Amino acid sequence: MTTTIASLGVSPRRRAKNHIATAIITAAMVIALIPLVWVLWEVVSRGLGSLLDAAWWTSSQRGVMYHTMGGGALHAIVGTLVQTLITAVLSIPIGVFTAIYLVEYANGSRLARATTFMVDILSGVPSIVAALFIYSAWIVLFGFHRSGLAVSLALVILMVPVIIRNTEEMLRVVPQDLREASYALGVPKWKTIARIVIPTALSGIVTGVMLAIARVMGESAPVLVLVGSTQVINWDALHGPQSSLPLMMLDMYKAGTSDAVLAKLWGAALTLVLIIAVLNLGARWISAKFSVKTH
Repeated sequence: MTTTIASLGVSPRRRAKNHIATAIITAAMVIALIPLVWVLWEVVSRGLGSLLDAAWWTSSQRGVMYHTMGGGALHAIVGTLVQTLITAVLSIPIGVFTAIYLVEYANGSRLARATTFMVDILSGVPSIVAALFIYSAWIVLFGFHRSGLAVSLALVILMVPVIIRNTEEMLRVVPQDLREASYALGVPKWKTIARIVIPTALSGIVTGVMLAIARVMGESAPVLVLVGSTQVINWDALHGPQSSLPLMMLDMYKAGTSDAVLAKLWGAALTLVLIIAVLNLGARWISAKFSVKTH
């Protein structure tokens, strides 16, 4: 039997307040969805034509003028994936292990308080600041050349605090009873963390990692400052210019407003959105398949 508010004897005034609150929340949700749907519609409608061409996925812009139709975005896709992979390989262990230390081992120590303070600061660092720091340290001070690796190092600065904060919160959600039960059976602390705590929080941790990847994958300041643009496929993140989807969009934006340029610009934007969507779907499948259920 369904119990309604009216059947519980709630006064008309309280029922009116409940309806008003429901209407306000619903209106807020609709207002929030309007720009999201609008942006998605613009990107899909303007960029879908480029993606339907098989050459878009199999060729680069080598030998193709910006204002000429044709060519593809393979050089930018390769650069984006390579730079993001390096960033993830460096950031995920640092972020996860730091969060484990803060939750499981810190116990309010000075180092933990200092680490938390620095994470809070890094969480608000603009991407251009991270790019200029890497430029000053990696290129000017140490003498390395501009490259895709330099971009990845700047993205690490942006990605690590997001992973730390999310992983820290997910680890705190794990019931303390699970830890105590494991300790009562004589399981060492490190094995409890590896076999009980992390698998239980895996779903949330993976989701946070994917949100961090989605954030850094579309950053334009590091690629603008730390790597040269090219229309050629370059798998080597250590040497030479290396394009990416954000950098390709910047190149097309500076090239003008012809139909060919706009088609490539919107196509690169939609490609980036699709890659992020695929990564998120893959992450959700992994977290659902391998996380431990507590109920």
